[in-house]
Amino acid sequence: MEELILYIARILVDEPDAVQVRQVRGRQGPIYKLTVDPNDRGKIIGKSGRIVDAIREILDAAAARQGTHVTLDIV
Repeated sequence: MEELILYIARILVDEPDAVQVRQVRGRQGPIYKLTVDPNDRGKIIGKSGRIVDAIREILDAAAARQGTHVTLDIV
């Protein structure tokens, strides 16, 4: 799942080397913390959060195939 997040995020930002993903344990499943360059945060979030919502939808579909639940946080 981390590779999928990294792949998507690196395509969207201007500084792909600054993209990092960290996984922590949550109550309902893994929580992925996505960190990007401060200048690229808007590109990941998108207008009214549309981009990050789309990324979360993709992750939900991938997690459902594995029978799990994941959460994505932008930090």
